[in-house]
Amino acid sequence: MSKRAVLEVIALDAEDAIAAQAGGADRLELVTDMAADGLTPTVSTVAAVRAAVDISLRVMLRLSDGFGAGDVSRVVRAAREVRGAGAEEFVLGFLDADREVDLAAVEQVAEALDGCRWTFHRAIDHAADRDALRKQLADLPGLDTYLTAGSAAGVDEGLPVLLAEASRAGEPGYEQQLLVGGGLRLDHVPRLRAAGIDAFHIGGAARPGGWQAPVSVDAVRRWRRVLDVCDQPPSPALGGRQDVAP
Repeated sequence: MSKRAVLEVIALDAEDAIAAQAGGADRLELVTDMAADGLTPTVSTVAAVRAAVDISLRVMLRLSDGFGAGDVSRVVRAAREVRGAGAEEFVLGFLDADREVDLAAVEQVAEALDGCRWTFHRAIDHAADRDALRKQLADLPGLDTYLTAGSAAGVDEGLPVLLAEASRAGEPGYEQQLLVGGGLRLDHVPRLRAAGIDAFHIGGAARPGGWQAPVSVDAVRRWRRVLDVCDQPPSPALGGRQDVAP
């Protein structure tokens, strides 16, 4: 495989960002309040992280727990404020009460991002119809990634869906990169890489001490090492196998 796999790490502050970059992360997802599954961070946090590291940074646009957009004008205002603090890439995703994509809300926020790249997050795992959601969003400017576990229950249950969607890469609605996260473990990686999935997202796995502890450089480095091994051609000395022991 010629393309290095992307490793994205959730960061809450500049300390996390520095540790994630030191461990080999390619990109950060910057959020606050993980008790609510990640909300929009403050402008000062965005500015501090942007000043602390030079890797890619995607900022969450979500003002309350759940997948409803709430007051879309507030989300748009938050997007403009964090853009002013140096944010250039984003994460968002809204569903309506029927678990269908809230297209009007997503379109409004995407328009405010003015072509910036963004990820549609794990709201897709809670959608009534993933395929319909993808096709409705297919032509939105800036959308280049879906963060997904394949299931609301996590990667263990969603693995068949992830493999099926990976096999459809390039079809209408399936041009975006799959970024796998949500109950993701190191032992999932070889099978996902073999299917052509090349982006991985970790949160708790980067924090052996829990969410009250900072990102661990060593934990991120362990993930980077496994991804890099999976990127290498199988060794003839191993009979075509890859040694992915972390």
